[in-house]
Amino acid sequence: MTYEIVLAGFGGQGVLFAGKVIAYAGLMDGKEVSWLPSYGPEMRGGTANCSVCVSDEPIGSPLILEPAILMALNTPSFEKFIGTVPAGGKVFVDSSMVDATTDRTDIDVYYVPATQLASDNGMNGMANIILLGKMMKETGMFDLPQIEAGLKKTIPPRKANLLDANINAIKLGMNS
Repeated sequence: MTYEIVLAGFGGQGVLFAGKVIAYAGLMDGKEVSWLPSYGPEMRGGTANCSVCVSDEPIGSPLILEPAILMALNTPSFEKFIGTVPAGGKVFVDSSMVDATTDRTDIDVYYVPATQLASDNGMNGMANIILLGKMMKETGMFDLPQIEAGLKKTIPPRKANLLDANINAIKLGMNS
């Protein structure tokens, strides 16, 4: 099985971090992985996206032009990438931040108010992880133990105290 994913949003929304969690979860699960970040000249507030491929087979190229899975954390990213998702794909949208919808009926779109859920549950800054939890549930890509392993590998030692909060955010997303 191969998963080709694009995660996109503004810098500072944790797009690259969420992509790393997926990549490390795959790596820890013995899969072939690639993680290709891309961001604008501004570190915070500029555009950021990353392409992640998780596969049972060797990966020929880290570049993903037609993502089977898209996570969009802002309107510009949603508008930029929604047309690249092939029929049968899955799209995960932070509906708190994205004021657009699609009329496409050939893809599954999950509108999750991730930023609002994060705010309501004392998880400010974790909308990306909530949406990641929803993605994991709906795609079946990884179970909670693999995502936990990815989080443990991705969260730097100086922020180890945030591991439990991230796991709770994953669970919240899986149940939304």
